[in-house]
Amino acid sequence: MKPTEKPARGRPSRRPEIISAAQDLIRARGLANVTTRAIAEQAGCSEAALYVHFESRLKLLLAVLEESLPEMLLPLHALEQSIGAFTPQQNLTKALRAIFAFHERVIPMVCGLFADTELLAAYRESLTGRNKGPQGAISRLQRYIAAEQKLGRIDKKLDTDLAATTLMATSFFKAFTSQFLGEPGPSDAAFKKIVVTAINKT
Repeated sequence: MKPTEKPARGRPSRRPEIISAAQDLIRARGLANVTTRAIAEQAGCSEAALYVHFESRLKLLLAVLEESLPEMLLPLHALEQSIGAFTPQQNLTKALRAIFAFHERVIPMVCGLFADTELLAAYRESLTGRNKGPQGAISRLQRYIAAEQKLGRIDKKLDTDLAATTLMATSFFKAFTSQFLGEPGPSDAAFKKIVVTAINKT
């Protein structure tokens, strides 16, 4: 009989600590090298305690990936609330910085997915079932740009899909190269230049 994912009554859940420990290990060792024993040691609990909250290593790692999604939504929600306020360049630059920070944090996990086909398939299924994923974030950027076009604050000739995809793809690539080369991310001036280039395409 498999353990349930609910902690015993009266005991505080250690789920957040376990997920945080797994995240730290993935960044330090890579996804393929993270075992349940290592996660338990990092979290300061027994390996059996992991299975009180998660049915398997796969379920635990999937939870770690899903836990990151709300962080991507925060700057996109803020962007939606800023339509017509400040300038499109300021709004998109602020959003791009936050999106880059998210990409920089999840790059080690995302890249490791391709070495774990079972986890990759499960994560794809999870995202599809909730209508989440990179395409959703790009759609939100696209809707913001389209809304600013209606207000006459961005050129109506701009291809919204191309602009949104350019911003998202540039953020991901910059995060990847920053992690791969061990170098700092783009400066504020670089983020501004990326945004200006993306929203001035015709």
